[in-house]
Amino acid sequence: MKKRVLRVFAAAAMIGAAIGASATEILPVEAVKPGMKGKGLSVFAGSKIEEFDVEILGILANNSPKRKAILARLSGRNLENTGILQGMSGSPVYIDGKLIGAVAFGFAYAKEPIAGITPIGEMLAVAGAEGPKEPASVSGPRLPFSSSLSFRQIVEAHRDDFPPARPIQSTGGLGTTLPVPLFFSGFPARILDEVRPVFAGLGFLPLAASAADSASQRTGITLETDLSLREGEPVAVQLVSGDLDLSAIGTVTHVDGARVFAFGHPLYNLGPVEYGMARAEILTVLPSVETSFKIGAVGNLIGTMVQDRTAGAYGEIGRQPKLVPLNLTLTSETGPAREFRLRLVADKLLTPLLLNMSIASVLDSEGRSLGDLTLELRGDVILDTAPSRSIHVEDLFTGNLGSASTALSNLVTAVVYYLTNNEFRHVGIQRIDLNIKLSEKPKAAFLERTWLDRYEVSPGETVRIKLFMKTYRGEPLTEEIPFTAPNLPSGSEFHLVVADTNSMQQVELGQYKSGGLVPRGFDQLVRLLNSVRKNNRIYFKLIAPRPGLFLRGEELPNLPPAMKALFASPRASGSTPVEINVSTLGEYQMPVSFAFEGLAVVPLKIKK
Repeated sequence: MKKRVLRVFAAAAMIGAAIGASATEILPVEAVKPGMKGKGLSVFAGSKIEEFDVEILGILANNSPKRKAILARLSGRNLENTGILQGMSGSPVYIDGKLIGAVAFGFAYAKEPIAGITPIGEMLAVAGAEGPKEPASVSGPRLPFSSSLSFRQIVEAHRDDFPPARPIQSTGGLGTTLPVPLFFSGFPARILDEVRPVFAGLGFLPLAASAADSASQRTGITLETDLSLREGEPVAVQLVSGDLDLSAIGTVTHVDGARVFAFGHPLYNLGPVEYGMARAEILTVLPSVETSFKIGAVGNLIGTMVQDRTAGAYGEIGRQPKLVPLNLTLTSETGPAREFRLRLVADKLLTPLLLNMSIASVLDSEGRSLGDLTLELRGDVILDTAPSRSIHVEDLFTGNLGSASTALSNLVTAVVYYLTNNEFRHVGIQRIDLNIKLSEKPKAAFLERTWLDRYEVSPGETVRIKLFMKTYRGEPLTEEIPFTAPNLPSGSEFHLVVADTNSMQQVELGQYKSGGLVPRGFDQLVRLLNSVRKNNRIYFKLIAPRPGLFLRGEELPNLPPAMKALFASPRASGSTPVEINVSTLGEYQMPVSFAFEGLAVVPLKIKK
């Protein structure tokens, strides 16, 4: 206990030392005049901070409402040949030793390294915009409820939440925020090729790279003991850490004790955030005719970026970020289980996207993209709500050309997306645990025909149905299942539907004349996510011509006229009900050890 207390005091002392008063003097933008000359700081190799020259050209007034930008010509450190480097975002600029702002903008196809500088006053204001960590209100998902969501579906649905880099108009050209190098460590080429256009459109320069090999980097949860940063040093914003790493690298503009200001422009402009803030090292500068950039490697975690806004990013040294742990255990038929530990940024939009990329990357690396692959999934998404809740995910996916990996990733992505974007309450994810078994054999069976021992039955009578199937390799399979005839009047007709998950969904779309389910509350959302239909199930549904209503995921059959009018009232329901002519009498499912495909609708009749 004594040692633990000493460690706590030691950590507090280190943080306290970092929170000393800033020695940097500030020069406001109003005092900056054309013709002034100064110096900038940045790292061009390793961790050595070096100077470059700056000449002030003028002030761009009102480049956005009540905002200014300083226009300057840069020189030295070979900038005359390379132009402004991607990765210089945030590089501090000084006049007579006083900080005026951060290099943040550039100009396409410029023959000289002309930069736009974000005034330091606007950057310092970011720290005061912190506000609440949780949203005061929540809005619903923009995608209809589904058991599968892809990376691109979410991006397209939230396109306006991720606007591209905003141009600024100036005399003689059009300037844009400097693209930020975004380093993908451990992500396969297929995944990088798929997501590269998305991140490039958001103002990043996606690059394959390596991360530092250290225990804290692999776990992504331990803060480094040296809690300090210097102005001009590279800094990384970690979106994914651990056995995969996805980090954007820029430059520290200003350090005021434990407060860190960087970039000079937004990353995603999401406002209050909790990005991991880590050290970085510049390996080299790559000159290019198209665009020159720094190549870097990410180091150890040292704090949290808590603001991502128009004028830059603001972080706090020594603060532990709240991340979403993702624990994957992969078991193959030929080798021991392998464990992967990752940490994802906690955000309603970024978490599902990063989760999709991460799962697909691990599966692509450990399985195979070509040839047959079967994945059996069991896992839990554990929430930090009280009382504690969890969503259990379970399914089997089989296919080739990466289809199984994609389908598994999309299932877990959908669960997390609907949780983090639900319209009922703010939800935090405590952790995600996934156990996946890999097999390079196909496990699928297809329905050929059905047989019943009778087609006219008495109410409550047991009926046996046989399903004749063939496997992927053409081997025959037979399953026999009993079910109980419904209690209907004599002469009534009804149908038995036998279907896989996708076919049953199509049947219900026709039955309910609706685009899908709409949860009425958080509890129903949890139930829906826990009961998502699975590929390794055969589903049975008894239906009959009975009028009723379908309201937000629930059937209401045979309602008296007064009750029907009540539920149909928009004031009472909060949603428009759909009149249905066919109602469900009973539903069953049978677990199988393969992915089932097929559909059969069998007519039956109650004996007179």
